[in-house]
Amino acid sequence: RVVSDTVPVCSGVGLALCRRLLEEDGRIHLCIACRNAQKNEATRDLILASHPAAQVSTVEVDLGNLASVLRVARELRCRYWGSVLHPWTPLFTICPSPLCSSSHRFQRLDFVYLNAGIMPNPHVNFKALWHGLLTGKVLHMLTTAEGIMTQTDRLNGDGLQEVFTTNLFGHFMLVRQLESLLCSNEKPVQLIWTSSSNARESAFSLSDFQHAKGQESYSSSKYATDLTSVVLNRKLNKQGLYSSVVCPGLVMSNMTYRILPVFLWKLLMPIMWLIRFFARTYTLTPYNGAEAHVWLFKQKPESLDPLIKYHSCTSGLGKSYVEPRKMDVDEEIAEKFYQKLLELEKQTLERYSDLLD
Repeated sequence: RVVSDTVPVCSGVGLALCRRLLEEDGRIHLCIACRNAQKNEATRDLILASHPAAQVSTVEVDLGNLASVLRVARELRCRYWGSVLHPWTPLFTICPSPLCSSSHRFQRLDFVYLNAGIMPNPHVNFKALWHGLLTGKVLHMLTTAEGIMTQTDRLNGDGLQEVFTTNLFGHFMLVRQLESLLCSNEKPVQLIWTSSSNARESAFSLSDFQHAKGQESYSSSKYATDLTSVVLNRKLNKQGLYSSVVCPGLVMSNMTYRILPVFLWKLLMPIMWLIRFFARTYTLTPYNGAEAHVWLFKQKPESLDPLIKYHSCTSGLGKSYVEPRKMDVDEEIAEKFYQKLLELEKQTLERYSDLLD
């Protein structure tokens, strides 16, 4: 089998997922996608250090740059003719039957983990946190970051909001460009999106789906991810492509360490271990955070509910498990949003027509 995963850096949930998948099945082929060759090779070296016999290939792509996404999609269509593709910015793929191992050709792509994401310039609203403590809502706020986390977004080189493009639209464009490959297999293919418990309808607006006017771009992009997954299932299940969303919980990673200084997180760690007795989504380690991703690797996609988000959880005593939770999504809004994505895709393809086959 071939598995593809997108991760922003050579650490965190993406790296833990690669290692855990190899523990489940050492025969898989991983294709990791990072923003540059240096991160690709660093990630590959880390994987091979613990799994020397692993089959690992790399692809260079920046999901926040649509020209980069189109280039890598074209490269993959040529490189994996009639076979397998992977998604980007650190991602991997699993593949059991290579057509030509020396050229990394595969007969199919089995899993695509859409794991890349950014949270630029995060800020904590301590006043809102204090208010939550006084009103008894602090546990909910600590597990969802609702009302206490804001970000300062910006436009990227394509003139789109950076968080929206990197966290969702770059992945969407990649899937669309590889759709003919993903839907041409005899066996079902799984798309697995990394969402968040911070995904909230209140942060999302159809009239401002890029979240240019708000300060919760991360939450908006993750809710948009949930909507997109729901529609993809409705449109592509009959063609053998299935989409699921997962939440890794609160994981201590490079993204988390940008929210507060590292020394402060270390001071808070004993409190966080205690909170885990009440908030099971405090997975804390990348290994625990990858629990839902790995669980989906072992499931039959036809048996999964497209309206469920699968949460990685860890008990107070450290036992990891997966908790399914129904998503708060309106399918009519999801369809309208999908149409907006298609229109934006059309504009992008017209702009970069020279990068198409």
